Amino acid sequence: MSATRAVAPPTRPPAGPGVRPSGAPRGSTLLRHLAWTVVAALALLAVSYQLEPFRSFQFATVAAYLCATAGLTVLTGLNGQLSLGHGALMATGAYTVALCQTAFADRGTTGGWVLPVSLAAAILTTVAVGAVVGVAAARLRGPYLAGVTLAVAVVVPALTVTFDGVFNGEQGLPVPVDPPPAALGLDFPYERWQLWVAGSASLLALLLLGNLVRSRFGRTFRAVRDDEVAARLAGIHVARTQVLAFVVSAACAGLGGALLAVLAQSVSPGAFSLTLSLFLLMAVVVGGLGSLAGAFWGAVLLVALPDLTHTLTERLALSPAMAQRLEGNLPLAIFGITLVVVMIAAPGGVQGLLSRLVRSLPARRPSRRS
Repeated sequence: MSATRAVAPPTRPPAGPGVRPSGAPRGSTLLRHLAWTVVAALALLAVSYQLEPFRSFQFATVAAYLCATAGLTVLTGLNGQLSLGHGALMATGAYTVALCQTAFADRGTTGGWVLPVSLAAAILTTVAVGAVVGVAAARLRGPYLAGVTLAVAVVVPALTVTFDGVFNGEQGLPVPVDPPPAALGLDFPYERWQLWVAGSASLLALLLLGNLVRSRFGRTFRAVRDDEVAARLAGIHVARTQVLAFVVSAACAGLGGALLAVLAQSVSPGAFSLTLSLFLLMAVVVGGLGSLAGAFWGAVLLVALPDLTHTLTERLALSPAMAQRLEGNLPLAIFGITLVVVMIAAPGGVQGLLSRLVRSLPARRPSRRS
């Protein structure tokens, strides 16, 4: 007589931190970032129909500055390299897109592919310049690194004046841009089209930077920032990592400068002075150093500060000469005061303050009865 043997069902291994209980892997970082990008694009599309033309232009300017502040956040916040020359890198991208658009206009070349090609040329040119500066910067530390990038911020605008036959000196160059596509209608606001172009470019840049930060390259950036000796002992090529961070940041700065030139439809050396480089650095510190969300708040501050300064000078009863002098120096003073206040009250910047406020909210969970 044979006995029936009971067979126990096979046991499943416990779910790890990257695996759901059902065994299906969680959504990758790329898919999550793509979802957030689509949501942001839809929100931008909906908001653009509710904005006035001037506000649309302001939001487009925020998107252009966001590319530069996000790249500087990766360089300074994640890799620990101080740069005072990002205004010059933005000028490189701006002049490149101006030369490309002028060349296309002189040949009578039009089409929807012209502007993307010019923007790509601006990015590649700035990447080449950033690679040269990055190789030199990888050998320097502290004030010496700041001095090299400061020299770049001074030399690049000076080159546009020296070679005035190509860059037209102080007058600058026009940036001819095609009107919006005819399929959008003849009465489609041009400022809304600018917002769509700048917003799409900035969202694409943020998508790529977000995935870069979460990848092994982002981990090596942070390792080099925290301790170069430990990173070298762990097998990380420190100099190569620093050059890569500078190249990525330069590409974002070139894209931001090219978008600013497209929005203004002109470019001149006065728009990319040393003050712009200082403003960019202070913007990423005030917004939240090391956070892409902080780069957004810094870009908003860069656009809102001139408007605030103009409003203050209008309300004060001053002579025209004094008002012009005050309007030229007041933004830097306000930025400096804001930087001091933020560093005292919120060392993590605006984004760090918001994160602390969110974490401090009491967690309300529904009570369960057995």
